[in-house]
Amino acid sequence: MTSQRTRDRLIARLQEKGIHNQRVLEVMRQTPRHIFMDEALATRAYEDTALPIGHGQTISQPFVVARMTELLLEGNPAITKVLEVGTGSGYQTAILSQLIEQVYTLERIAPLLRQARDRFTALGLRNIRTRHSDGSWGWPKEGPFDAIIVTAAPAQLPPELRGQLTIGGVLVIPVGGEVQKLLRITRLADEYREEYFDPVRFVPLIRGDIQ
Repeated sequence: MTSQRTRDRLIARLQEKGIHNQRVLEVMRQTPRHIFMDEALATRAYEDTALPIGHGQTISQPFVVARMTELLLEGNPAITKVLEVGTGSGYQTAILSQLIEQVYTLERIAPLLRQARDRFTALGLRNIRTRHSDGSWGWPKEGPFDAIIVTAAPAQLPPELRGQLTIGGVLVIPVGGEVQKLLRITRLADEYREEYFDPVRFVPLIRGDIQ
């Protein structure tokens, strides 16, 4: 169930749903999603669905990973430095690391971060920097960033994240409570442009004191 044929079927489904960025599709075709989850769920790894990874968290649906990555790259094709808020299983991080030169990622649940680090090492992904933090604060010491992607949903956008974008930088984030949508924010010279996209369902972004 983890064969290349199985992965190819997933990519075909993503294309049918409207994902058209060939770089994103090819990276997802080559990335072994099954290593980012418990072995008991590995047979379901190439279904287009979110799956539990423990600690009340999930690995995102492949369509959502593809869509958010596509929106990020469309918003700023010159991205070289990206911040991810919510490492989780590390799957979205791994996709980003094969498309963008420098990836910084934050995770508030320490066991998940340790597992993700081991997976990055196993895959030979050496352009990822990690930090134990709840993420809503961003990573100001390493900013600003050409792009920020958030894999948990706040009711309202944390202002710290928006402020860590470069001019021309883009932020892709799910926002809302019971009803959530993907929001892409582009930082212009003297303002921010907001665009709303697909309905989604993410775990809440928890703002705590892990900085």
